[in-house]
Amino acid sequence: MAAMPETLAPSIVEVPLLDLKAQYESIEKEVTVAMLETCASQRFILGPKVDELEKKIAAYSQCQYGIGVSSGTDALLVALMALDVGPGDEVITTPYSFFATAGAIARLGARPLFCDIDAQTYNLCPKAVRATLETLAVSRDGRWINRQTGGQIKVIMPVHLFGQMADMEALMAIAKQYELKVVEDAAQAIGSEYRDSRRAGSIGDIGCFSFFPSKNLGAFGDGGMCTTNDAALAERMRILRAHGSKPKYHHAVIGGNFRLDELQAAVLLVKLRYLDEWTSQRQKNASFYDQAFAKVMEVRPPRAMDGRHIYNQYILRTARRDELKQHLTKNQIGTEVYYPVPLHVQKCFEYLGYISADAPESSRAANETLAIPIYPELSQAQKHQVVDVISAFFK
Repeated sequence: MAAMPETLAPSIVEVPLLDLKAQYESIEKEVTVAMLETCASQRFILGPKVDELEKKIAAYSQCQYGIGVSSGTDALLVALMALDVGPGDEVITTPYSFFATAGAIARLGARPLFCDIDAQTYNLCPKAVRATLETLAVSRDGRWINRQTGGQIKVIMPVHLFGQMADMEALMAIAKQYELKVVEDAAQAIGSEYRDSRRAGSIGDIGCFSFFPSKNLGAFGDGGMCTTNDAALAERMRILRAHGSKPKYHHAVIGGNFRLDELQAAVLLVKLRYLDEWTSQRQKNASFYDQAFAKVMEVRPPRAMDGRHIYNQYILRTARRDELKQHLTKNQIGTEVYYPVPLHVQKCFEYLGYISADAPESSRAANETLAIPIYPELSQAQKHQVVDVISAFFK
């Protein structure tokens, strides 16, 4: 009698948090041509590719002007410098964001003034901003001064976190009342839309984008962009990104070396052609997850408000976050915690005097949120693997 065949264990489908190789394989030939063209031109700093990318990103973001810079962090830095933020000034922002949001403020000698987030969207909460201003801000000689520190409050800097825009209508109304400038940290939000179809980077005074490789529109290294509809601000940022020089070797202001590389612009121009297609696939993946996780009582999927969510990340929320992360890792599914330590309680900001309870929603989000794979190239098998492993964990 013939031996019975062995029963094979079901194979585990590996699902990385992000698979840039899969994206590259689909555009490799176009990227190679674009980079070779740049090499042949021997134009590497602020050449024609940068100029073309600036125009196209500005148009894509519904803005008049784009200013290519060396990173998303430097975009924030240049924007604040252009608005004359410096020592003694204060910038209202969120404590639940990547470090660069507050780091750019502090690097200029200014003070981050942290306000808590909305529990549903994880974005800067307008009610918290208004309450902070009503408590601290006093008008003196046409300036709004923090009565506790004596610093001038100059800017509100919301972050469009995870690919969804903050409540800009409410924030702009507050900014108008208190005569504050608005810088949109849109590092994770290129192409995101507010409920009235205005795009990220087009509503405030300046928008700031990142082209870090993991972003929806990622370079082959660092890169960033500032957008604005103000011609004077655009010109000031162009000067600041090149050591404050205009004309060459003449410096009326002190800037920095914040220029976007021509090779990065060449790559980004190729990728920009596919951005809406990739965003659409991210949205389809998110819809698949939304339906699947609606049946899992212990986990909360992200809440998409009216507008266009581009899902730079797909964030689950659960009280058992750390256990779930370990379980997914064991099953070869990539995850990431954005962000485990809110900015207001980071060691480097101890001098500001905040405690965890000063931003309770940010602190709760830091303990309960987990990003799972959402990139466009996810296969059906990979998506089902993610859902099955998470569902099994909670059963």
